[in-house]
Amino acid sequence: MLDIEVSLDDVFDVFDGLVKAEKVSVATGFSQSRQQAPAVTTVITRQDIEAMGARNIDDVLEMVPGLHVSHHGVNNTSLYSIRGIYTSTNPEVLLMINHVPVKSVVTGNRGVLWQGMSVQSIERIEVIRGPGSALYGADAFAGVINVITRKGQDINGSEVGVQLGSFGSHALWAVHGKQYGDLSLAATLEWSETEGMKKVIERDAQTALDEAFGTQASRAPGPVNAQHEALETRLDAGYRYVRAQLSYTRQDEVGTHLGYGYALDPVGTSDSERIHASLGYRRERINPDLDVEAEIGTTYFHVKPNNLQLLPPGAFGGLFPDGLVSYSHLTERQHYIQLSSFYRGIEAHLFRFGLGYDQAELTRISSFQNFLSPNSNEELPVVLPYARALSADEQPFDLNQRGHWYAYVQDSWSLAPDWVLTGGIRYDEYTDFASTINPRFALVWEATPRLTTKLLYAQAFRAPSFVELHLKESLLTRGNPALQPEEIASSELAFDYILSQKAYLSLNIFRYKTLRKINYLPDAIMPTNSDSQRGYGMEAEIRWKTTATTSLLVNYAWQHAEDSVGYRIPQAAGRSLFVRGDWLFMPNWYLDTTARWVGGRHRQFGDLRPRLKDYWLFDLNVRRKLLQQGHWNVVFGVRNVFDSNAREPSDMDSGIDNDLPLPGRHWFGEFRYRF
Repeated sequence: MLDIEVSLDDVFDVFDGLVKAEKVSVATGFSQSRQQAPAVTTVITRQDIEAMGARNIDDVLEMVPGLHVSHHGVNNTSLYSIRGIYTSTNPEVLLMINHVPVKSVVTGNRGVLWQGMSVQSIERIEVIRGPGSALYGADAFAGVINVITRKGQDINGSEVGVQLGSFGSHALWAVHGKQYGDLSLAATLEWSETEGMKKVIERDAQTALDEAFGTQASRAPGPVNAQHEALETRLDAGYRYVRAQLSYTRQDEVGTHLGYGYALDPVGTSDSERIHASLGYRRERINPDLDVEAEIGTTYFHVKPNNLQLLPPGAFGGLFPDGLVSYSHLTERQHYIQLSSFYRGIEAHLFRFGLGYDQAELTRISSFQNFLSPNSNEELPVVLPYARALSADEQPFDLNQRGHWYAYVQDSWSLAPDWVLTGGIRYDEYTDFASTINPRFALVWEATPRLTTKLLYAQAFRAPSFVELHLKESLLTRGNPALQPEEIASSELAFDYILSQKAYLSLNIFRYKTLRKINYLPDAIMPTNSDSQRGYGMEAEIRWKTTATTSLLVNYAWQHAEDSVGYRIPQAAGRSLFVRGDWLFMPNWYLDTTARWVGGRHRQFGDLRPRLKDYWLFDLNVRRKLLQQGHWNVVFGVRNVFDSNAREPSDMDSGIDNDLPLPGRHWFGEFRYRF
């Protein structure tokens, strides 16, 4: 027994990042309190991650108001929808690791195999809801997620852990970090594997073809293919002004989930590798008025599908005894250099200047398929006797390289002791499509020591991907080299109020309009800038330390989004509620419970299926953590406690009539030892 009184703060403090004025850098590039940041931000700390028993970044992003995490039917790829801005490829949210974007130039998103990332290397996550292109450029459209990894002083020791769970899930990890004078070293290593859930799909795309051709080729009803194995390691070394980072992420035998053609594929998998290396220099007060930063980096990304079948053996009335086969091995390389500085030589002003250049190229493409796309006089693909390698002339893209340079300036002007006006503008120019200019303005007023008011305006853009711009004609689609970037303009009014030292409230109201949306019109195989979207809504959150041993977090988000005709944007969550309770019920025992409600989702126009059902998900964790010795940490958790039949929407023409099932009730146990 402990001989001192223990409070919740000694274990996990949900006020970290809020009442205690946690610093945030994602809004401006320099560290400042979250209340003063010229954006609507959420900070997720290491304590939040541990308290919730999160195993993946997707587990904790659901606590952000207005952000909904769902998954694509192909590869179970993570989708992050913010404020009703939702598409199945999801390039509208920029995810960064230590301010470096994680994205593929081919698809414009985080890559076709992105299923989140391990949390063992994460120190904190900073999220901007709303546009961020004035600082971060392309794809900071609906929001920005910046993952900050752990340095040596953050870890300050060593830790090993093991985790077991449902679906044949296992994970092992080791973490070490230390500060040695001016030298900081950190290393993390994690391996995980899972067989994945086995939820049954009643009908798939092949089912409709079977009905048309009188065949029985479909594997439905049958389970999804959700297996997955991953290895992730990160090294971080800092000495005085210099920081070097190296990361290696490998995914093996990633199941296709519903299948690449929305036809169940129990044998197809994909592998990927991602290697990132960077070297940065940061010197504060190089003279009394000037800070400087510089960074160079490179990323290697490779995707290798294995035995993929768009459609199963027997497809198209038996034309394809080996199935419809089409896949590509892609290798992508990205290189960048970025320079920035802060200048405070003019009274009441803090300027930030930046410029940079990056280049992305497809260095190796190997494509295989056992059919030729039909021409205008043919209704069915032309059968080839085997899956042949395509020649150089037949490779899928007309262009395989993109260059991009940018420059920006930002000024934070202290108009008065309680007023700060931040303005900025950024210019981006690409080698394969048009240039773009994006401004931002933010007026922050600390009306009282407890109340902060923000008036915000920002513009942003989304860059067309290689698939949208440069894809040669294939079975289903081709690129449009005349595409222009999507644009968004957003305005917002936000309030942060510290009710007391035990309660905090935030409220924001927003409105936005997107222009030149990249869409595929009905019966068209080429994307066009053909639509716009309008949206408005609100988000509210309260964090309340109810007693010395209990606390409560509640947030609610509501949004209304519609296209230029007035139809509601399909599939996006119109309303969501998140509730989290923390209870230190014994000195060494801690209970975390969360409840999530997702509702207000609409079908696509013309989709005659019944409306999407709202759903609740309840999770809980029981943790034993020794506070004095601090070595042992054990947790047992249950997800979807009441085994809710929760589903995410499938596309109208996918053939998946009963939508995408989420995992039922499942459990995990975790043991970690720190020394």
